[in-house]
Amino acid sequence: MRTATNAAQTWNAGRWRPAPSPTLDLWDLSLKLLVLTGLLASVPLAVKLGALDGYAKLFQRETYTSPLVALGAGYSLLYLGFQAVRTLLWCLYRPFPLAAGPLPRVTVIIPAYNEGAMVEKSLYSVAASDYPADRLEIICIDDGSRDDTWSYIDKARKRYPHLIQALRFPANRGKREALYTGFTRGRGEYFVTVDSDSVIQPDTIHQIISPLVARDDIGAVAGNVKVYNRRRNILTRMLWVRFVLSFDFLRTSQSMYGFVMCTPGALSAYRREAILPILEEWRHQTFLGAPCTIGEDRAFTNLVVRQGYYTVYQRPAVVYTVAPETYQGLCRMFLRWARSNFRESICQMGFMFTRYRTKHRLLPILDFFVRELEFPLTCIFLPLFLASLFLNITLFLKFVCGVAVGSFLLTCYYLRQEKDWDFIYGVLYSYFAFFSLPWIKPYALLTLKNGRWLTR
Repeated sequence: MRTATNAAQTWNAGRWRPAPSPTLDLWDLSLKLLVLTGLLASVPLAVKLGALDGYAKLFQRETYTSPLVALGAGYSLLYLGFQAVRTLLWCLYRPFPLAAGPLPRVTVIIPAYNEGAMVEKSLYSVAASDYPADRLEIICIDDGSRDDTWSYIDKARKRYPHLIQALRFPANRGKREALYTGFTRGRGEYFVTVDSDSVIQPDTIHQIISPLVARDDIGAVAGNVKVYNRRRNILTRMLWVRFVLSFDFLRTSQSMYGFVMCTPGALSAYRREAILPILEEWRHQTFLGAPCTIGEDRAFTNLVVRQGYYTVYQRPAVVYTVAPETYQGLCRMFLRWARSNFRESICQMGFMFTRYRTKHRLLPILDFFVRELEFPLTCIFLPLFLASLFLNITLFLKFVCGVAVGSFLLTCYYLRQEKDWDFIYGVLYSYFAFFSLPWIKPYALLTLKNGRWLTR
């Protein structure tokens, strides 16, 4: 259960104010200086050891004489080429301007399960939006919580009776069922979903429906997900940078060709006409003979795109969501994501090669293959690479220096966007992920039928 006491920000007069983190400030400064020193030392050392020579060899004919090496080199070239395309699209991306004129009616749906006091903060953040109150309704569904979640929902409902509708399931039915109830009861022209462990900025509702108002061919909009408890510990600081790199960078490039592959549960907006035709199919989705209980956000995105709609990203529509604060919690989240991504990638293949829409179909296919080939190739090359690392100390030093330089280049995206020194935690995350998380995807694939939420 996540509670408001775990959050690193406080609600005050309709704004979010960072809370101090006295236990980490000195460590934070010391760690940043240490990593920065290591980065500065890694660049000349990487050049001296030849840690970056492998990139030059990608363009040499001799590299492609061995089938296995050619496979790895060919994928590396494909990945680097598409990364350049993504970077160009990221630079060209511009968010949609705020919708003007009479604003449409919007229904905000907040499903909650064992969230405690955090759900109250979520409700207050939506109720305090600068969106016209007479065009806004909030539906919060308590999905059979076994703690005091309902008392906080009821408290918020009594404070904003003209805005908040509160429903309570007698027993847990799952997030899909809670969302389905909101979709079928809501009267809005557009639906916005917000997780109960998340809070939004005052202009977020207006921002996220703006693309839907601007273009009739857009069916869903992804919000900008940031870490709420950013300053809680080193892990959440790393996740703050990781969210920017993985979510903002990828979704801006995908938005340029109208195929954001996952509109996140933390914050998304949907056109009523895009979801009502597929609502029952989504609600009763099965995979390998079992009901689908996780990955409802990517499943919804797939079904919206399959109808021919475009999905886009709206960067100014910001939501802050509670991130895991322990390694165990992080693994549970990544396992849930990996299982649902395997399933939905298979589902996506069922329509992505058809004429599901009239244009912008090539780049989604390239994006799909660049992402999906990474896992099988990692399964082939990673064991060989790890064995080589521990048998060759020089190769290990090359690897450490190469990761330092490579991760710093990646965090340049973060530096341009966020402009703060926390990019250091992006470098640390590269090492953390390599040594402690590579088992996630193989285990998720072997346990694909496991649909447990893991955090419920």
